[in-house]
Amino acid sequence: MFCGIVTGAVPCAKVAEDATTLAFMDIDPGADGHLLVIPKQHSADLIDIPADALAATVLAAQRIARVALSELDADGVNLLQCSGAEAWQTVFHFHLHVIPRYRDRAKDRLELPFEPGHPADAAAIAERARVLAAALETTSLEA
Repeated sequence: MFCGIVTGAVPCAKVAEDATTLAFMDIDPGADGHLLVIPKQHSADLIDIPADALAATVLAAQRIARVALSELDADGVNLLQCSGAEAWQTVFHFHLHVIPRYRDRAKDRLELPFEPGHPADAAAIAERARVLAAALETTSLEA
């Protein structure tokens, strides 16, 4: 679907485009101004995307987020990226959601699926940190 948007075969409400990225409005927005930023080159998800395409996509999202804050009078912004069906990915072309957030609930329908402010077990957190840190010592950024 997103490759079709890149080629122009599928219509979209385009917001921005450069040589490597495309930004367009989400057709099922969680808040007013919710949009997607994608790399033009197909990558399935965060694990699949090359570092240069990821960097370009994140920088485009940052630029758009700044404009959304000022031009849409948003009170904040979320960047959301889902990789894998269990992480809510429904379109398997890497994309970043740029979601302006508002105090006015009429403009903002997005709710967190969990309630922040309930810390987990400190020992379990420390153990996961140890496992990840050890694995990262032997894994390159390009892996």
